[in-house]
Amino acid sequence: MVVPVVAAMMSPLLAWRDPIYIVAGFSGVIALSILFLQPLLAAGFLPGLTLLQQRRIHRYVGGALLLAVIIHLVGLWITSPPDVVDALLFVSATSFSIWGVIAMWSVFSTALLVVFRRRLGLSIRGWRLSHWSLATVTVIGSVAHTLMIDGTMEFISKIVVCACVVIATALVLFKSAQRWR
Repeated sequence: MVVPVVAAMMSPLLAWRDPIYIVAGFSGVIALSILFLQPLLAAGFLPGLTLLQQRRIHRYVGGALLLAVIIHLVGLWITSPPDVVDALLFVSATSFSIWGVIAMWSVFSTALLVVFRRRLGLSIRGWRLSHWSLATVTVIGSVAHTLMIDGTMEFISKIVVCACVVIATALVLFKSAQRWR
């Protein structure tokens, strides 16, 4: 999770960027790294912690993911409002923007689902299906967004972290689907 952040710190493309743009970009890199951790915590795959402890941490890390996405969006808004408006309206000339917006709305929807979980009256099965569906959209959108951008992320570490995110998510979804049969 740290390697893509460190590799991005060494990018020569940072030399002529504004500090706000750099913070916005790094919050995106951090959000992607968090996406690797989230399914592992939800499934209890990390050693040394109980499943209950990992799920509690999963909630806090989900809040950190939401904050990272907000910082990413606000930083990009400050540095280039027209580009953000085009992306939000799905009229951007760059396809990576569309995937990023889809992932962003999925993260926001997940946060709303968490906040209003009890009021929605979802069964455990309904909650998990909704949460897994949104998480899958978030992963697909985020990975597509990341892979299409030629920016400060170093190429190899970007590929590896995206692969790790997809593999971790797929393993957890597969394990969960087997359990619910």
